[in-house]
Amino acid sequence: MNTLTITCQGLYTQTIAANLFMDGGPLFMSLILICLLVSLFFLFRGFVNVKKSVPVAHKSLKLSSDLSLLGLVMGFFAAILGLISAFDSLEAMGNVDPSIFASGLKISLLTATFGLFTFLVVRIGIIILRLMLPSEEVSE
Repeated sequence: MNTLTITCQGLYTQTIAANLFMDGGPLFMSLILICLLVSLFFLFRGFVNVKKSVPVAHKSLKLSSDLSLLGLVMGFFAAILGLISAFDSLEAMGNVDPSIFASGLKISLLTATFGLFTFLVVRIGIIILRLMLPSEEVSE
């Protein structure tokens, strides 16, 4: 019985995550997800090459850093575009219920939150990778 409860809870959590992903806008959320996945790939490649090839690890660190920053900037860019479109629609509608305004703000900030999550996850990995690299190879 406990296994069934845990499975149902996990399925419900995945549904919520998928809904938030689609609410944030599939275009920008997909681009930020691609930045996250490619950044994690380069980070993993850097960890693998710490002992074998330090220049490859250093290049992977730089690429991972740049892609995580790109994900962050895309998230905030999408949030600004969402806010502009929300304010345009509010202006067209006139007097609006505050709950509608609050839900529009929530949706416009989902991309910024996902971009910030991407940046933080990869940045933690970058810090760990820098600690593993020799000190003369850590310059950015």
